[in-house]
Amino acid sequence: MGDLKTQYLRLKTEIDAAVQHCLDTTDFINGASVREFQQELAAFLWANRVVTCASGTDALQIALMGLGLKPGDEVILPVFTHVAVVEVVVLLGLSPVWVDVDPKTFTITAEKVEVALTSRTKAVIPVHLFGQCADMEPLLRLASDHGVFVVEDAAHALGSEYELADGSVESAGTLGQVGCVSFSPFTNLGCYGDGGALITNDEELADRLQMITNHGQRKKYIHEVVGVNSRLDTLQAAILSVKLKHLSEFNRQRQILAARYDYLLAAIPGIQTPVTSKRSSHVYQHYTVTVPTGLRDALRAELHMNGIPSMVYYPVPVHLQPAYYSDRFPAGSFPVAERLSQQVLSLPIYPEMESRQQDTIVSVIADFMSTKKYA
Repeated sequence: MGDLKTQYLRLKTEIDAAVQHCLDTTDFINGASVREFQQELAAFLWANRVVTCASGTDALQIALMGLGLKPGDEVILPVFTHVAVVEVVVLLGLSPVWVDVDPKTFTITAEKVEVALTSRTKAVIPVHLFGQCADMEPLLRLASDHGVFVVEDAAHALGSEYELADGSVESAGTLGQVGCVSFSPFTNLGCYGDGGALITNDEELADRLQMITNHGQRKKYIHEVVGVNSRLDTLQAAILSVKLKHLSEFNRQRQILAARYDYLLAAIPGIQTPVTSKRSSHVYQHYTVTVPTGLRDALRAELHMNGIPSMVYYPVPVHLQPAYYSDRFPAGSFPVAERLSQQVLSLPIYPEMESRQQDTIVSVIADFMSTKKYA
């Protein structure tokens, strides 16, 4: 949730110039702006290589293709996440293995992954949900011990940083073999359509990923590997280059707004504000509170009646989705995810948000909760 029009007006001069340049050059596919943006994003993330593609979902699929996973290989992933993560696993003939999430950070942990490991496990996909990293160092150590790839879904966490035990700091998406991000409009770095990217420090893997995005070819009409057609439009790359220059500022604004939400909501019984990991910064793509079971939907309706948007990410865990349901994992199999699906509520947060807007939102929440038993 955000105000795309206000942000556009804020950046209008820069964005209009970038778009006009693309129109003037008619350089629409694999243009210079794509290469420039890839280099700029790699520098921003302290990564060796960035390979852009058509969407965040494509990025996940291409990552698994690039790592050479084969049908039947197992991939461990959280049940509390966007369906895109499991979608690409199933489409490639891989076997999803569900794990529950931490009740505070909503991300997977090494402890839960370790229980799910088998001899067929080839990859694990930690999802950096809502804007902060999963606890990566124990996951990386476990994966290394078992020869398992780590594919980070950093779609919510671009610009988040994770501190390792030695005090060094790494960007979300750069810790595993490959990271995946989305540039859909309402992400922290959003284009004006679909877009995505893969991040890696492995030059050989980067070359392979680049080929896969372009029909498996390095040289035109010479197809070295099976590929797809998944390219970021030059126009979108030009827009993203403009917005990338402002990303650190935008993320800081989100953090300031989140801190103010934390302060204002702390006085309202029954509302649990987001828990921030000690090892990761949080860039708040979504400011997600938990509300006591049975009250969330009523609170959302009350907000709606007052002209306030809100969102529920995600109302049905993936193991209970009709397309992926199995009798092996009925309701009750993953209690944390199933409880969160009934309790989470994401409130508006975006860099252009004003204090008075937050005050109104908090006031509506406070009035609603005061009539409940938590008052």
